[in-house]
Amino acid sequence: MQWLRWLLFPFTILYTLIIWVRNKLYDLNILSSRRFSVKTIVIGNLAVGGAGKSPLTQKLIEYYKDHYTVATLSRGYGRKTKGFRLVESLDTAENVGDEPLQFKKNFVDVTVAVDENRVEGIEILQKDHDLIILDDAFQHRKVHPKCSVLLFEYHSILNPIILLPTGNYRDTFNQTKRAAVILITKCPDNIPFEDQKKIENKIRQHNKNANIYYSKISYKGLIPLSEGLEELKELPKKLLLLTGIANPQPLVQHLSNNNVQIEHLKFQDHHNFDEFDYKVIKSRFDKLNVDGICIILTTEKDAQRLSLEELGGIPLYYIPIEINIHKEDDFFRTLEEVLDGRII
Repeated sequence: MQWLRWLLFPFTILYTLIIWVRNKLYDLNILSSRRFSVKTIVIGNLAVGGAGKSPLTQKLIEYYKDHYTVATLSRGYGRKTKGFRLVESLDTAENVGDEPLQFKKNFVDVTVAVDENRVEGIEILQKDHDLIILDDAFQHRKVHPKCSVLLFEYHSILNPIILLPTGNYRDTFNQTKRAAVILITKCPDNIPFEDQKKIENKIRQHNKNANIYYSKISYKGLIPLSEGLEELKELPKKLLLLTGIANPQPLVQHLSNNNVQIEHLKFQDHHNFDEFDYKVIKSRFDKLNVDGICIILTTEKDAQRLSLEELGGIPLYYIPIEINIHKEDDFFRTLEEVLDGRII
């Protein structure tokens, strides 16, 4: 419960102080940031997960892959390996992380790499690439990118900004000043004027110049993971929803709006499923599937960590997500101007 997190508020004060001092050391150039001649785009957010960085990364890859020799560089969160590693389509999430593996499977001809040290990763990739997209690297201040795209989830930015562990923010809101482009994600179809004004006033306190854009998410047809199944263009009437992502609520809402009967098994973000988890999943599925029409639905990111062998013959699907940016042409034109140095 939220009130329990307020008991940790003294730690929030300490954490805020540590983060403030760290940022100040970089601002004063006491700690140095490395600049590179290769074009670099950093995608990040100030809160913990759930802002839509992965769908945006994929959108940028799709847009730029025909214009540049593109590489993506991620930390590879949750992997059990260390150092620089090129991601292959047949890799596992344990070796490279779930999101990089997802990028590689969707863009087999694009270089996808992981390295917890982004500076070393860029040094390696810049030899053969002229655009590097760094996923979730806004807090990695050892790199000074050509362009920073900062994401805020719509409801998150409307709420009070409180740092961990009481709140969900991992950096102070004044770091908004470092972004060249700000994208508000997971917006409703119609944004109330009062909300838009509140959001933009909040941002302009720290960043007078960044272009602000708005986006929403959309879901595509269900893609089968189990053999012998076809893509489902329409949602089934009943399913077991299996998620291990930071914010599954938009997906839950999407299914509810389409009158789908769901039972939700919710795990922590980047959860590694073990033998006990699979027993629970199969038990819950068997109880739901008494009429033989139930399926398991998961996210594309979770699909990288699930074992088809452990789930046996259960019909398993994932639902792809897409980010739709309002004034998309203008959004990409702004990115190009920043990358070319026409906007600083």
